[in-house]
Amino acid sequence: MMSGMDLAGFTQSLAADAPPADFSSALKGLWWDAKGDWQKAHACAQAQDDSAGAWVHAYLHRREGDAGNAAYWYRRAGKPVSSTALDAERAAIIETLLTAEASARR
Repeated sequence: MMSGMDLAGFTQSLAADAPPADFSSALKGLWWDAKGDWQKAHACAQAQDDSAGAWVHAYLHRREGDAGNAAYWYRRAGKPVSSTALDAERAAIIETLLTAEASARR
């Protein structure tokens, strides 16, 4: 995982005032979402123009209740529209991105 970080480490990082500097914009978006700041989360998701950013973007629009916009972003991410609980989806995305980013750094 990224710098040895896993979901538990991500959760512990929420005690800080800002996300870890080595997080991608997508992970920072999920971090801000977990802190309850949808606007910052959305800005971070928009800043990462790839499938990871689109996936976080989709999740955020689903969280806000905008199913149509969420469906568009799930398509951009190459992911099926999720119907799992929002917190479970966020956890799954976090774990996937932490693993992918750690692999990319090797």
